[in-house]
Amino acid sequence: MRLKTDTVAAPIAGLIAAMVCFQLGAVIAKGMFPVVGAAGTTALRMALASLMLLAAWRPWRMRLSARELRVIVAYGLAMGCMNFCFYLSLRSIPLGIAVALEFAGPLALAMAASRRAVDFVWILMAAIGLLALLPLGLGSKPLDTAGVGYALAAGACWALYIYFGRKAGARHGGQTTALGMVVGAIVIVPIGAVQAGGQLLSPAILPSALAVALLSSAVPYSLEMLAMPRLPTRTVGVLMSLDPALGALSGLCFLGERLSWIQWVAIASIMVASAGSAATSRDAVPQLLPD
Repeated sequence: MRLKTDTVAAPIAGLIAAMVCFQLGAVIAKGMFPVVGAAGTTALRMALASLMLLAAWRPWRMRLSARELRVIVAYGLAMGCMNFCFYLSLRSIPLGIAVALEFAGPLALAMAASRRAVDFVWILMAAIGLLALLPLGLGSKPLDTAGVGYALAAGACWALYIYFGRKAGARHGGQTTALGMVVGAIVIVPIGAVQAGGQLLSPAILPSALAVALLSSAVPYSLEMLAMPRLPTRTVGVLMSLDPALGALSGLCFLGERLSWIQWVAIASIMVASAGSAATSRDAVPQLLPD
């Protein structure tokens, strides 16, 4: 039975708005790097977002078993490392390419257990896209090796974030996100403090830091919690495939990051692989929004 258009229009708009917020947050975050570095920016984002999500979801009312607590800790560690690695990648490679490379993690997770012929088509398309983006001299603009490595590491952390997020969020939803953000902040804030020093507490950087925390964490995570339960999981997966294009367009419009035609084709190939995997999955599961 088909869902009515007015039933899915609002959650679809909410999920797209969440993805746009993520990219705008990444644009602002990249502008903070010269002042507090990637580690400092991650620390500010996670610390401020933790406070916002704690106020919104009030997770102290939860009653957690020891097993649930261990899963939330693993989820928070994956979240913190994902954000940190992604921002490290943005220091030296364009936003759209970083987002596309990061998709390798959830794509690998989605296809790991599959043996159907159609899935090998998506694997091939993803592999072609990734090879074109790797610093192998195939594109007209060679990419920084460290930046590519950090983006792929962020993708691996994204896969762990999805895996533990499914388990952790099954019962507690947004409260889990708030606690996970706190765990991530506990790990990342000391690293950022060591790198950025006193600049981390500069009032001049606070407006940008608040914007990053809102746009990259508090607002999109809240929109995600409202939208995902009201959408078919395949729809969520296909919509999430727009992320690399939104990242590339944001980088072009706001950061002046121009990509070669090979890089655009590579991003499109990864997007098609992601959308195809979601659309043809027998048991598609929402990817959860990334960094």
